[in-house]
Amino acid sequence: MGEILLYYRRPDPTTWVYLSSFLAIGLYFVFHRFWSIRNLDILLIILLAPGLLIVHEGYRRQLVQSEAIVRSESSGEVPEKPKSDISPVKSLASSLPIFALFQIDTDPVADAAETQNTAEAENSAETLDAPDQTPVAEPIPLGPRDIQRWGFIYLFIVEAFLLLRLMLDPLMVRRPLLDPNLTSGGLTFIGISLFIFMMANVVTSDSRIQVTQGPALGPGYAMMNMLPAIPTRPISDEIGGASLQEMPTATDTSNSQSRLATVAKALAIAAHLAIVTGIVLIGNRHFANIRAGVGCATLYLMLPYTAQMTGRVDHALPAALLLWAVLSYRRPLVAGIFLGLAGGLVYYPLFLLPLWFSFYWQRGARQFAIGVVGMLALLMIALSFDDTASLTEHFRRMFGLLNPNRDSIGLRGFWSLGPEPIWRLPVIVAFVILCAFFAAWPAQKNLGTLISGSAAVMVASQFWHGYGGGLYIAWFLPLLLLAVFRPNLQDRIATKVVITGKRSMGGKSNLAIAGFAAGTQS
Repeated sequence: MGEILLYYRRPDPTTWVYLSSFLAIGLYFVFHRFWSIRNLDILLIILLAPGLLIVHEGYRRQLVQSEAIVRSESSGEVPEKPKSDISPVKSLASSLPIFALFQIDTDPVADAAETQNTAEAENSAETLDAPDQTPVAEPIPLGPRDIQRWGFIYLFIVEAFLLLRLMLDPLMVRRPLLDPNLTSGGLTFIGISLFIFMMANVVTSDSRIQVTQGPALGPGYAMMNMLPAIPTRPISDEIGGASLQEMPTATDTSNSQSRLATVAKALAIAAHLAIVTGIVLIGNRHFANIRAGVGCATLYLMLPYTAQMTGRVDHALPAALLLWAVLSYRRPLVAGIFLGLAGGLVYYPLFLLPLWFSFYWQRGARQFAIGVVGMLALLMIALSFDDTASLTEHFRRMFGLLNPNRDSIGLRGFWSLGPEPIWRLPVIVAFVILCAFFAAWPAQKNLGTLISGSAAVMVASQFWHGYGGGLYIAWFLPLLLLAVFRPNLQDRIATKVVITGKRSMGGKSNLAIAGFAAGTQS
């Protein structure tokens, strides 16, 4: 009975997209106010899932194709060129994993036209001579790189709409209370259940089986590149998965590899726990609405991206650090430590510094700078003990000081699928201008603009990220959800809520004087 009642199989990614999307709409869609920004936000977040499925199906097919070539070369056989006798419509439908659930294998219109053309060709073949017949070119199916390219383009389009939404967020002053369509107890139960199942997928994953989940991390802290990606996708031979024969098996099973896999699992679990806890605490402390915090955290666990990228430490750990920087925004020194640690691990959060310094400009800028610089200095000192490369090389990769044109040979992701790397330069320039724009506008920043601006900067970094840009959704997803669920926070400005060293000492002194006076009177 145990194999019947206790058998658990990870759901197929495409199936999980539909199930989680229907559940998210049922819990968070505002049915009594159909034309609301909340409903648009929920739909935009759900629309990220098809792009992820398309990209990762392209990676899976590329992996299978490369392994077939290696096996054929080792056996001395010449691999045959794949042929296809299907129409372009059917080729596209069969190549995109989002259509896997509907099993779109045929196109009735194309089949009818193809049958009619075949009959006409057979009738006319009797009256035509062989030399006069015109050969018909076979349709070319979409290859793995084509599938990846279209998936990245789809992701960039959805993320462009999200960027526009976040840029307009400071203008949305009226924010009516729109709670989820379930009690806090029900949301908590669903969230805890989802977290247990996802972390169980991480714990039970075999580190010897490395299913590609996207490009590896590019420039950044050396520690991040040492940690392996823990596969959490299902083991199947269906579209969107990978059969056991198709999975590459690591040849090195040394103790060091096993220890690194254990560290990666522990960091992944801790990072997701920090994200969920941080979202709930922000909802309770800064939004004064624990139900909104619990609902936001449950939605994060419910989304297909979280289930698909659970084992990617380079996705979850920077997101957790950014979230806790927002949680501790009242103490600029602590917020600077968290933001400096996130920027030291993957340098993209360093572009948030103009926005955050603008927020702390009237109070707390010095403490924030001490926290950021101190943490970066500690990380650089730790790198000096690593002999795998020179300290200068570690410094360049840690802060991304690479030439976009000269160092573009190792690019992965969208910028390795056809576009010239030189076109990253205008995208980078536009990104820098956007960071300066958020530093200057709005002039009076509050917690709401800090959250939406930080999310917008991390969304914009996806467009020029040369090592899988578009897939690092966790860098902005928790902040985006907080921007969706947040109330009006115009009164949370630095001059009113930020606690500095002098202010805290002054408060303690006043309390001591008041206590002494009360004791004297008694």
